[in-house]
Amino acid sequence: MSAAMWKWTCLISHLLLSTMMSSLARQQPPHPKRPFATFPGEQAEGTFNHLVVDENTGHIYLGAVNRIYKLSNDLKVLVTHQTGPDEDNPKCYPPRIVQTCHEPLTLTNNINKMLLIDYKENRLIACGSLYQGICKLLRLDDLFKLGEPFHKKEHYLSGVNESGSVFGVIVSYSNMDDKLFIATAVDGKPEYFPTISSRKLTKNSEADGMFAYVFHDEFVASMIKIPSDTFTIIPDFDIYYIYGFSSGNFVYFLTLQPEMISPPGSTTKEQVYTSKLVRLCKEDTAFNSYVEVPIGCEKNGVEYRLLQAAYLSKAGAILARSLGASPDDDILFTVFSKGQKRKMKSLDESALCIFILKKINDRIKERLQSCYRGEGTLDLAWLKVKDIPCSSALLTIDDNFCGLDMNAPLGVSEMVRGLPIFTEDGDRMTSVIAYVYKNHSLAFVGTKSGKMKKVILQTLGTDLFLLAA
Repeated sequence: MSAAMWKWTCLISHLLLSTMMSSLARQQPPHPKRPFATFPGEQAEGTFNHLVVDENTGHIYLGAVNRIYKLSNDLKVLVTHQTGPDEDNPKCYPPRIVQTCHEPLTLTNNINKMLLIDYKENRLIACGSLYQGICKLLRLDDLFKLGEPFHKKEHYLSGVNESGSVFGVIVSYSNMDDKLFIATAVDGKPEYFPTISSRKLTKNSEADGMFAYVFHDEFVASMIKIPSDTFTIIPDFDIYYIYGFSSGNFVYFLTLQPEMISPPGSTTKEQVYTSKLVRLCKEDTAFNSYVEVPIGCEKNGVEYRLLQAAYLSKAGAILARSLGASPDDDILFTVFSKGQKRKMKSLDESALCIFILKKINDRIKERLQSCYRGEGTLDLAWLKVKDIPCSSALLTIDDNFCGLDMNAPLGVSEMVRGLPIFTEDGDRMTSVIAYVYKNHSLAFVGTKSGKMKKVILQTLGTDLFLLAA
């Protein structure tokens, strides 16, 4: 959309919103504000880390420091399960519960780092920061501990003692054990933790093979590790996982990664952060299908490149018309902050942008096709420190191509740009969810100051504009 058209649509949306609000004010008497239900936690250290909602019962599961809570849909406590604190030291590998550790032990909080509902087996997967990231499998009904595997290296998922450092996606099957795709920051310990892997989710929560790699032999495994050579170029390199989901035949993760670039007109390199989407085939046990593509958006010459949050939804009929998409097409709602240079202290300027997932997949397919024609290099600097040329091969690459043991893993160099639909200059947006209601696409964004904004996307003809925020 051109700058002029954007100004006109913003003006139209302002007039529509003003008209709608004054009309409503005339027609309806004021309603008293309904109080929000709240749950402040029960412990002094009760920071909340993760939340999942059971889509069948409406019950809410909260992962907190040293606690897992089960709440009713009106936020009343139903069950509490204690997960910590306990004596530990992050340098103990394997953890002290497996063998004696000679490092000094201190009473350590257990920060919840991943919380997933395994609907097929009616259990909650709760992974914490204690003991190199072991997980508990808890019964959904009463949070009874069904299992807590800890005696193998596959049971240690992440040694990073930060909430949000781990993201998991369950791939479910009707006639076999499910898979769990795990993505995690490694905090400089790539020899212990793969940055991304696929694991077995056994039916028996106490089975020896729980969290084992889907495939593992002497040469190939269902994982990718960050090479030690990468740390000689970027000493603090890591991949920070912001969001993950599955769609069609693929699993996706949205990431933030440091990289070294040369600014225009400069001969020296500086470190920036790039947001990238990572895609893998669900059935690829060797991870030959690994592809990553940079994403971001731009409005009025301002680049928004630091991913803060994301959420997958459907287009809905009204939004689909303006995007030239189908109502059932997957739409990725994303929040970016301005620039590329501050990961930990992002600028307050932020943008809500949308991507049509099919268009990202089309760009990946084009890249795969060009590489298998022998054009360019693999272009994945952090994994392949040296430029490796693409190899030519005569084969058909369709929408569901899952890679070979050549030209893999693969990077896309050209950024896929999203469509900016709302910007905020003073109160940085930090979270987003979206859904379709009566053919309308709605998004809710949370901000740095704790406010929530409701965004309704409308159309005028085939043009998209913001109806309310």
